[in-house]
Amino acid sequence: MRARLTPRMMRGVVMFGVVEGGVAAEETESVLDLRLIREDPEAVKTALASVSDEAPIDAIVAADERRRVLVTEVEGLKAELNAGSKEVGRTRDPAQREALIGRMRELGDRIAAIDESVKAADAELHGLLLRTPNIPLPRVPVGADETGNVVVAEHGAPRAFDFPARPHWELGEALGIIDFERGVKISGSRFYVLRGAGARLQRALIAWMLDLHITRHGYREVYPPYLVTAETLIGTGNLPKFADTLYHDAHEDKWLIPTAEVPVTNLYRDEILDESLLPIYHVAYTPCFRREQISAGRDVRGIKRGYQFDKVEMVKFVHPDQSLEEHARLIREASEVLELLGLPYRQVQLCTGDLGFAAADKVDLETWAPGSDEWLEVSSCGVFLDFQARRANIRFRPEGGGRPRFVHTLNGSGLALPRTMIAVMENYQRADGTIEIPEVLRPYMGGQEIIGPEPPLGPARP
Repeated sequence: MRARLTPRMMRGVVMFGVVEGGVAAEETESVLDLRLIREDPEAVKTALASVSDEAPIDAIVAADERRRVLVTEVEGLKAELNAGSKEVGRTRDPAQREALIGRMRELGDRIAAIDESVKAADAELHGLLLRTPNIPLPRVPVGADETGNVVVAEHGAPRAFDFPARPHWELGEALGIIDFERGVKISGSRFYVLRGAGARLQRALIAWMLDLHITRHGYREVYPPYLVTAETLIGTGNLPKFADTLYHDAHEDKWLIPTAEVPVTNLYRDEILDESLLPIYHVAYTPCFRREQISAGRDVRGIKRGYQFDKVEMVKFVHPDQSLEEHARLIREASEVLELLGLPYRQVQLCTGDLGFAAADKVDLETWAPGSDEWLEVSSCGVFLDFQARRANIRFRPEGGGRPRFVHTLNGSGLALPRTMIAVMENYQRADGTIEIPEVLRPYMGGQEIIGPEPPLGPARP
């Protein structure tokens, strides 16, 4: 049975019991309080049981106890050292003075050794806490894996074809807009080349989505680096948990981003923002790079899964009182992209076992691909509460005074390529194998309405 989280359990802290202050509303604060783990580790383990069986709660308790013993010992020795130093100053007998000085040297050496042990204990405890996932909100359904996810809404009816719907890999190759063979030749398996109208269609989708979020939803565009530091990935929860799925340049100690969420969330790392600036909305287009294992079967064909893909990402920094409202708004903003493209889609509430490491709640948007005969996830809209903000130390200063508080962060794809392109190709295909271009994209395609076969190789003709 999953424990219902009390207001105390929902109060946030990442490292060493440093409390940000106040008991928060039950559904608006999260991340583990070390003091809570000390007092009731079983309750914490129960709360996390449906998320991960790897949360190192017992190890945290043991490491914390070792550290506290060391700190108590070294504080006692330092008190003795201070008292002894004063005694040396008062002692006039040379022999007694020399004996006291010798004792002070021994204490100093012992203190230095224990201080190093405390640093090591701090590092161990810090590492264990970084491996501990966020606690799901009580409203998240309990489930072991994706089979426990719940479809909460469906929008639009799948198109009825009067001809056999073809998958995008057949359409793309026949039209000459996707080149699988040369992609593999250049980079190996799971890579491809978009050609002509295929490359332009993806570029049109990206530009249109950016413009939509900027002009209609109030986001401010940023163009972030694609290489980041390890500290940046720690801030969003990607490290140390997902190190084996990331591309790492060991020489420069830089990491290729798995999503724009990583650099954009860290824009305000170690900063204190004015409350009047909240909420902050940013949108960014980036390529994304992931080393995840790609299974055989349905994932083998086409451009659905790859080690490199493009994405338009929305990131929010909001007041803690507004995070759940902002989550609903984020879902609506991502959904509008699909609605304007005329694509059928559904909203899927993720269960605890499929929630991931950092999210407290998450809703996926899936669109129907008739040729591939499957639902494709094109957006994952997550609310992280203060989990990422604590790791990245992003705070705001309340207008009414008081100590700085941690912001809440959210993000969601708006949308992810190439799956959105798959859905466009397969839903807008025609009986002759050509593809109709959705009306909203035509201005970004120079007025082009139909994607037909690419001309033979050579200079493009105006």
